[in-house]
Amino acid sequence: MDKGKFYSGLAIMVGLMVLGIMIPKAVNNFRSFDRIVNVKGLCEREVKADKVIWPVVYKVMANDIQSVYDQTDYSNEAIINFLKKGGIEDAEISVATPAISDKYANEYGGNDRAFRYISTNIITVCTKKVDVVLDLMAKQSQLLKKGIVTGGNKWENPVEFQYDSLNEIKPEMIEEATKNARETAEKFAKDSDSTLGKIKTASQGTFTITDRDSNTPHIKKVRVVTSVTYYLKN
Repeated sequence: MDKGKFYSGLAIMVGLMVLGIMIPKAVNNFRSFDRIVNVKGLCEREVKADKVIWPVVYKVMANDIQSVYDQTDYSNEAIINFLKKGGIEDAEISVATPAISDKYANEYGGNDRAFRYISTNIITVCTKKVDVVLDLMAKQSQLLKKGIVTGGNKWENPVEFQYDSLNEIKPEMIEEATKNARETAEKFAKDSDSTLGKIKTASQGTFTITDRDSNTPHIKKVRVVTSVTYYLKN
């Protein structure tokens, strides 16, 4: 008998036996990759706005254009002094060109108005001194005593409170959201008599910044949701 053929046949037989043993295990391992759980992790924080854009709007009415300019100069000076006295700096104040309307120039308007000219004026404060602005907004009655009525259309000239420090809290919020996602996945694995495996995929949702409520727009709610897919093991 040819010993070479014998040993070759024996090696093939042993290889087939090992392969037969390994195939079921490989199939089980392959199937285990089909067992996954997808969970979401939420993180929310309340933060205080760190920037404010405040348009101080007022109107001037008169029958001659010179009176409009005189009243505008007086009001601008009074408002700027009010702002600077309250802690706002020159660099944080900008004065827009007055928007003057002439009722006689409007062919669709009547001539029964008390004043011919109406000038809409806006002095804008842009600053990171949110608390200072909140204090000044509460003291606008001081301007009223000088005959200056402030306040415009909140839709056309809204006060904007912004939060510009998002990058400083992003890493911590993502970490917290991912941790919450893992806790949810571990509970799911435990309830299904499984063990949580490695992460298959993970994605970070978009950060959103909204007002906490309509009464305190200077308090913001920051929110992010992460989506993580884990493998499950028996």
